Amino acid sequence: MQCPVRPYWTVPYQLKDCLKSQPLFRIFAKAGYNVALVARNADSLEKLAEEIQGTGGEPFLELTAEEIQESVNTNIIAAFAFAREAITLFKGLELDDKGKRGTLLFTGATASLRGNTTTSAIAAGKFGVRALSQSLAKEFGKENIHVAHAIIDGGILTGRARSYVPQEKLENPDALLNPESIGNSYLYLVNQDRSAWTWELDLRPAHEKW
Repeated sequence: MQCPVRPYWTVPYQLKDCLKSQPLFRIFAKAGYNVALVARNADSLEKLAEEIQGTGGEPFLELTAEEIQESVNTNIIAAFAFAREAITLFKGLELDDKGKRGTLLFTGATASLRGNTTTSAIAAGKFGVRALSQSLAKEFGKENIHVAHAIIDGGILTGRARSYVPQEKLENPDALLNPESIGNSYLYLVNQDRSAWTWELDLRPAHEKW
């Protein structure tokens, strides 16, 4: 989230693992931003993230209604609540030097664009966030509020990744997304002026299969 006066970069908890690295925080701090981390329920999100990373998802017939609801709550409901507060704030701001009142960035994943054999739950939530971001971009662009959606299509080189990703892949600069590079891309979106806004940006390492 970006504001023209004393700006803040607010990080939804879903990004905590990929955005907690010092290089990425330094990018926004150097640009004059204060960084804040928000969460709906940190414990449940941490558990969900670990399950997804550990198993790659669950077969549809093994899913429960509660797991589907958790994906909806974590992705769609949380994004809706955060966006509502951010946009309400932005509407009261003056235009900055780039002709915008604020920037609202959503983060998606491969599952935002396509489902797979064991991604029923996560894909349902990610599809919803993507649709929400597109709707908000169209509705509030006319009020000079920039809404963008970034798809992180690939593994990220984080501390957690080092615990389960093969060493060969960890040492291959073409195989994983660098958190600092993600941060630079986010800052690029925030710095766009009103004559050329991006709604969706997809990021992946050079050798990612897609």
